[in-house]
Amino acid sequence: MKFCPKCGNPTDDHATFCNQCGAPLNDQSNTDGTAHSSSDFQGTGGTQNNYYQQNNYYQSTGGTPFRSSYGITPRSIPLCIILSIVTCGIYGIYWMLKLNDEINLLCGDTNATSGALVVIFSLITCGIYGFYWMYKMGEKCDFIKGVQGSSGILYLLLGIFGLSIVDFCLIQDTINKSV
Repeated sequence: MKFCPKCGNPTDDHATFCNQCGAPLNDQSNTDGTAHSSSDFQGTGGTQNNYYQQNNYYQSTGGTPFRSSYGITPRSIPLCIILSIVTCGIYGIYWMLKLNDEINLLCGDTNATSGALVVIFSLITCGIYGFYWMYKMGEKCDFIKGVQGSSGILYLLLGIFGLSIVDFCLIQDTINKSV
């Protein structure tokens, strides 16, 4: 049995992240003689972090996915909507940036596109990248909730029909329930 260096919680020998606080555990040899490192969760060639592979690993070992509340504060959804309207969308841009970064943190998807790049790509492509982003956020929200749904398609359709503020609210609701 290993103990988390951050909170001292006892963890499974095969765990790479603490199931209490989400802190990464040191690469220590386990009782079966194998060492698990962060590369266990990386995609082909060890270059991409794939949150679906993480989920499969945790399901096979009976653990829980990496979840961390580091720096994530639940936001009031009505207040975010009001601030987005009052600031003529400027707060909405900031909200999109924060939503992206917090969802990536909750998924443990550290190599994903940052919120700043999402905003820049959306501006450069006149919003087309925003539709792709909404689809990916739907998939990541399903992952965080632990369901195999098709929220990505729902989020994409809401965005196409001009209801991206609803997408933001749904994403924020997922974050609020996860921290």
